[in-house]
Amino acid sequence: MKALQTAIPDLLILEPKVFGDARGFFFESYNRRKFAELTGRDVDFVQDNHSRSAKNVLRGLHYQINHPQGKLVRVVSGVVLDVAVDIRKASPSFGSHVAVELSAENSRMLWIPEGFAHGFVVLSETAEFLYKTTDYWYPEHERCLIWNDADLSINWQLQGTPAISAKDAQGLAFAKAECF
Repeated sequence: MKALQTAIPDLLILEPKVFGDARGFFFESYNRRKFAELTGRDVDFVQDNHSRSAKNVLRGLHYQINHPQGKLVRVVSGVVLDVAVDIRKASPSFGSHVAVELSAENSRMLWIPEGFAHGFVVLSETAEFLYKTTDYWYPEHERCLIWNDADLSINWQLQGTPAISAKDAQGLAFAKAECF
């Protein structure tokens, strides 16, 4: 596995070494020792989540103001555009974002440490999205940035109007959001 830098140094794209032949493929999707070596963090993942979504479903931009979650995200079927927004006030990249295409084909993962809002949009007909978290989900601490905030200027590569949840439609503007 190797780590690729992004425009925000704390966000890392992790590329596993995929062994493939006529029978299919194999790769190690997570190795705690290798993860710590690449990220400089020895984290304890406590929860795994799995979602399936249709084309143009946009989920996010979510974060927890208390009990912040680091996330290791990947796609096992389909293609998504994954987005992380830096909401750490003391960070030089505060308010900046990184968008990465994750797919079953490229096997890439994105490490999103605590202090980022996270979301994704499905670019394929369907997608299955997996992520590990460093803390549990606490609905009372969950917050959401509005996905189309003009201050964030995220190019979601949308193909039509996104399908979003009622909760996500109530997301706050970045300028009014609780940040770290």
